[in-house]
Order: sequence, then structure tokens, then C-alpha cells
Amino acid sequence: MQIAQVAPLTEAVPPKFYGGTERVVAYLADALVELGHEVTLFASGDSLTKAKLAPIWPRALRLDPSVKDYFAPVFMELEMVARRAHEFDVIHSHLDYFPSLTTLHGRLDLPELPALYGVYGDVPVVSISDSQRAPLPQAHYVATILHGLPQDLLAKGQGTGGYLAFLGRISPEKAPDAAIRIAARAGMRLKIAAKVDKVDEEYFKTTIEPLLSQGHVEFIGEIGEHQKGEFLGNAAGLLFPIAWREPFGLVMIEAMACGTPVIAFENGSVPEVLEDGVTGFIVQNENQAVAAAGRIGALDRDRIRAEFDRRFTAQHMAQNYLKLYARLAKARRTGTGV
Repeated sequence: MQIAQVAPLTEAVPPKFYGGTERVVAYLADALVELGHEVTLFASGDSLTKAKLAPIWPRALRLDPSVKDYFAPVFMELEMVARRAHEFDVIHSHLDYFPSLTTLHGRLDLPELPALYGVYGDVPVVSISDSQRAPLPQAHYVATILHGLPQDLLAKGQGTGGYLAFLGRISPEKAPDAAIRIAARAGMRLKIAAKVDKVDEEYFKTTIEPLLSQGHVEFIGEIGEHQKGEFLGNAAGLLFPIAWREPFGLVMIEAMACGTPVIAFENGSVPEVLEDGVTGFIVQNENQAVAAAGRIGALDRDRIRAEFDRRFTAQHMAQNYLKLYARLAKARRTGTGV
């Protein structure tokens, strides 16, 4: 099958540092190639892939200080895909707004989206969790496909570091302040590996930075992919005290790949990813999270890793997408709906 994967240009594929969507696109493209398909990846020129790279801009936009107009490269990408559309059996977009099969990676509670999907009402879209759909039920969903990671990307760790981990992004919806409070009350050290976007700099300065002087907190900053295995594998547990409807939460399955249990607030995709009492604990508030921190040692790290292998590998994700591609192709041939 000839497959085009259309990635955002904000980050490289995979990202040099933080970035969920582009990381998933990287894993999907490589897995599809490994399964024997011809894949072309439209992405930034500094991307690394087993697919055929169609570079749009030399560098990821976030890392290119010369870029002043972010829309210009994106419109170049749209035009290049349109010119080559006849080459592909499937064009799979990860740009959110695109007139072909599109995986929706972000939040769907934005006020403009109902009007947009009134216009794009016939475009097939994929949700990354069932809960993601709730704010935008009118979109033309054709599947829910959960994310996956390469099976050998992260190895099971022993969790002997004795600390709790927070990994991702400093923002109000990720609630690192809650993680700091939970760890303090649980009597455990907390290591925070997270980036600070410009939009969240004020939140970091006013809410988080004053808390970093506490003795149990170590702020590491943004880490690369090669550092995650040690960071998560040595952690006794991952704190995921989200304060929003998380569409998926890639860090949860990264922790599972390391055999590390997750303590997560029940919000968004969490109940679809975690199994309470097996791969972690799903809690309602900080009091329950503190209590859960005292029980994470009872969870079996081998079992947690086995659940990752069963549900969340990139090969499993790619096979689910291939089933969808085939279903959409059949619907086009027969003129039936999906």
C-alpha cells in the first residue's frame, strides 16, 4: 500500500525534545514500513524516518529562530501533498484540519471546532481515545485508535531510585503543583522533567518556581528521548495529576513500558489507558493520590510491562490503522459509507 503520513512542522519527526504528536507519527510511519508498506512522510527536513522523507522546511519550526510566519511552511506542506495526492492509496493527516483521513491529537473543546466540522462534516477522523470525542460529538469519527511505542524503545527498570516522577510540560492543565504537593505529603522525592512553553512562562514563574526550593523537589527541565528510560525506569512511580480532559497521555504508556506504575487523576483518557490496581492507581483527588503513593510498591513491574506489550506497541497501533485504511478503501470502491 502507498501511504502518505502528513505531520505537523512544529517539531521534527520524532521530536528532538518534547512533542507527542510528532513522536506518534514517527512510530507509526516506521511501523508501517516494517510491515512492508511504502510510506512517504511529509515533515520537517531534520526528521529521521524509515519512510521516504518529503521535507517541507529545513528545520522544525519551534527550533528555527528565523521563522516569523508559521503559516507559510504549513501552506507549502498542504500544496505539496495536494500535488502528489495521485501517488497514494491513503493520505493520513495529523494536522487536525485537513480534507482527508485525519487523526485528531489535541483537545476538541475549542469554540471554533463545531463550526469547522460543520464544514468538514464528511471528513473521516480518528480519535485517540473514546473520551476525546465528548466535546465534539458531531465529527465523522471512523475509529478510535490508541497510541503505541516501539516495543524496544524503553526497557523495564527496577524503580530503585525511590522517587516519584513528573514528565512532560509545565502548564496548569498538567498540574505539576499538585504533583509537588502529593509527593511532599507522601514523604517522597519528586523529580520533574518538563519543558516550559512561552505561553506557560508566567504560570511557571508565579506558581511553580516558588515551589522548587522545597527540599523534596528536583527540577531537571526538558529531557530528550534517550534520557526517558533511565528517568522513568528508576522512578518508583509516575504522577499524572491532570486537571483537564487529556486526549491520550503518551507519558502513561512510556511509564508502563518501563514497568513503572502510574498514579493518575480520573480525567479524559486515563481509564482507557490504565487498569486500576494493575498498571497504576486511578484516583479522584490529592488525598487519594497520597494514599496510592504508599501502595505502588505492591504493583508488579513485570505485569505492567506485559500490559504495555499487549496493548500499546507501535506494531499494534499500525495494524489497527491498516485495518482502517482497508475499510476506507473498500468503502470508496463500493460507494458505501464508513
